[in-house]
Parts: sequence; structure tokens; C-alpha cells
Amino acid sequence: MTHDVDAVVVGAGPNGLVAAVTLAQAGWRVLVLEAQHRIGGGLRTEELTLPGFRHDVCSAVHPMALASPAFRGLGLEREGLAFAHPEIPLAHPVGPGETAYLLRDAGDTAAGLGRDAGAWRAVMGTFGARWPQLARAIGDPLHLTPDLIALGATSVWPTTWITRALREERTRALIAGVAAHAVNDLHAPATALVGVALAAFAHGVGWPVAVGGSQSIADALAARLAAHGGEIVTGHRVRSVDDLPSARAVLLNVTPRQALQLGGHRFPARYAHRLARFRYGAGVFKLDWALDGPVPWTDPRMARAGTVHLGGTAAEVVRAERDVARGRVPERPFVLAAQASAADPTRAPAGKHTLWAYCHVPAGCEVDMTAAIEDQIERFAPGFRERILARHTMSPREMEAHNANEIGGSIDGGLADMRQLLARPVASLSPWATPDPQLFLTSASTVPGPGVHGMAGWHAARTVLARLG
Repeated sequence: MTHDVDAVVVGAGPNGLVAAVTLAQAGWRVLVLEAQHRIGGGLRTEELTLPGFRHDVCSAVHPMALASPAFRGLGLEREGLAFAHPEIPLAHPVGPGETAYLLRDAGDTAAGLGRDAGAWRAVMGTFGARWPQLARAIGDPLHLTPDLIALGATSVWPTTWITRALREERTRALIAGVAAHAVNDLHAPATALVGVALAAFAHGVGWPVAVGGSQSIADALAARLAAHGGEIVTGHRVRSVDDLPSARAVLLNVTPRQALQLGGHRFPARYAHRLARFRYGAGVFKLDWALDGPVPWTDPRMARAGTVHLGGTAAEVVRAERDVARGRVPERPFVLAAQASAADPTRAPAGKHTLWAYCHVPAGCEVDMTAAIEDQIERFAPGFRERILARHTMSPREMEAHNANEIGGSIDGGLADMRQLLARPVASLSPWATPDPQLFLTSASTVPGPGVHGMAGWHAARTVLARLG
């Protein structure tokens, strides 16, 4: 049987593009179809506020991209992709006169953590030194390795258990803030995994931004695809897999909900029911600012940090994330902020700056969180509002309109709790395959889950090659 192409990939986000490049490198003829008029999904960069100010619309800081085995094997640097490292990966102001810093060196970080210094060096220093093995373990969690077992033994616990064992508030706040990237109640099992992994990657590879914006990652992937003869068509919304060009394989870089809409009629009822039970996480409310100068932090050292966590003490962070998990809007949200222009001067005109920030809210929340987010910034940077030249807001509904995979404003492809870290989207040794031998799943709704690492796309492409040659 002849086909128009060998593979059609639906969705030009990072996982779809990695899958496409991996197949094209193997000699397959690949077509990528993207509903939006620009590629990238969560990697897009736009002038959201004023001309000359480049803002990452979704993902902004990329430790996992730098550590990813999938990205490292694609030669993206040949397409001009470069990363810029801030002097300090992360700052977390705890209260007046007290800031916790996550630095590139584990020993330097530990030196600022008082009585917790030894524990930090033992855990984060060890994992940070073994970051290639850690990245492989996280990227392929269905295959047990000594590093995966060690990571699980360290971080299968609720974050709150870890924080209770620590002795310094700076350390507790630092761990709670990094773990809150899990977008889950920090009392839940395995939430510490995200905190341990991201902190270790700060020591191993750093928390960089992409020079020119996250769009640069998508553009480099597209260039690699073109170099191998692949094609991308934007502005093409797929309604059904039956409408696609004939192909040996169709890879859906979409959530389970959309997979059912596009191809559910080709799935057995039991499998379709399992996809329908997949759970989605909390949403985000996001803000971008064009600033007349740097953020006026009370602690001036914070201006050198690429990422800033604004939540105060560990107890405050835990309370805010529990509120969201229970469907409540937090009065004092935990705010994740990125100062990309501190490391990458291409993001703003000379002397000006950008700031990117979001907080977690219940999925689909319609409450305007602008004042609450800016209040948290003002708490640690009095006079911040006076620096604002322009702001751009995105509610959960607008996040989903920007990227259909962000259901209810959820940026993680689906709740990443203990069950759905492994049964993602279903319990299977090959979750990227479906019962239909032609259809495959390749989004962050599959193992290994959220983050700009491309590993779901890499696994899906390797599954296609193993099954269809």
C-alpha cells in the first residue's frame, strides 16, 4: 500500500516536533500539522506588551531542555539554539532580610542553608553531580535503574514530610517553592520528586533561558526537521484522523480528551473509557510586564536571579497550593516569576526589562489575579508598580485558547500526581501506543509528563519505529 507520507504529526509543540525530527532522521517522510499560525505550542515568544519586548507566552526557563537526552541527540545547536544562564538560578525571599538562594554549585547553596547544609550536599549535590543519569531516569521512568530507585526513595514522600524534617526556614521555603512546580497539593505523595529533580538540575545544568525566547527552541527543531525533508503546515486544524493524508503512522500531540475527539471512534470502548478518566490539573493566571528598569527588589542580589519564587515561608506556599487543589482561589498566591532579560538582553530595549509571572488557580478560574500577583511582587519589591510600562494578562481560558492542550489553563498536560506520573495516560509499558496500530500519543499527557524536554515525543517516535520499521 502506498502512502502520501510515512507519518503525520498533529501538533507542533515540543513533543510533536521532537517526534517528527526523530522519525525524519530515520528516513521517514514526515508532515506536521499545527492548528495555530505559529509553531511551538508552549514554546512561543511574542511581543505581548510593547514593541521590542519579547515575552515567553508559556514556558520560559529550561533546565529540562538542557538535560534532556532527546534534545541532546538532535544537534539543535547547529541551528543556532543557545541558552543564557543567569548568575543565580533561583531566589526565594522568605521574609524581611531573609532570602534563600539556589545557586549553580551545591556547596555554595548549602553554605547558605545553615543546619541543613549537610543534608543539601548529600542529596542535591549527589543528584546534581549525576545529572545525566538523573535525566535518563526521569525521562524513562518505566525502566528501573539505580538512579530512579534512589530518586524514588528520596522523593516519593509528600513535600510537607520533607519540610518538617528540615531545620532552617530558608531550606523549607526553597524546597516547597521548587516542589510547587508540580502544581499539586504539597501534602500529596511524590510531590517532593519535582523539587528534588529541579533543584538537582540547577546544580547539574542550571536554569537557563533560551536566547531570543523559548520560540528559539521550536524554531531550531523546525529547522532540523526541514534539514531532513520534513514539512510543517500551520493554520491547519485537524477535526478527525480520518481526514488526514494517508500515512503509516499518525502521532497525536494532544491531550486524551482531544485524542478521543479526533480518533476515539477507532479505539475499543475500554481504552476510550480509560482515556476519558484522565484527570487534568489546576490552571494558571499569567502576567507579562514591560518595565522601565529592573525590579526594585529589597534584596538587590535578587536582580541577578533568573527565577524568583514569591510565596514567603514554606507554610505560606503549602497553604496556597492546597487552596488551589481544593478549588479555592488563594488570597496570597504562590507566584513563579522569571527575569529573562537579566540573562538575555535581547528580550528588551536597552535599559528596559521584562518580567514574566504566573500563579496557580483552580482550572477554568475566572478571577482576575492581577492585583494579587502584583501585591506579592510589591511585598518583596516596593515600588514595582511604578516601573510598569505595560502589562499583558492571560486567564486560564485565554491560556487554553492559545494552546488547546492547556485544558482549563493547565500547563502540565494533565495532573501529575503519583498515579498519573506512571499511568500516563493509561497504565501500560508502552503508553505512547494505542490499540489502533496506526495511532500513537506523543504529548505531555504521556510518560514522562510535563516540561520542555521532548521525551514523550522521543519515546513515541521510537515506539513507531520499533513497531512499524
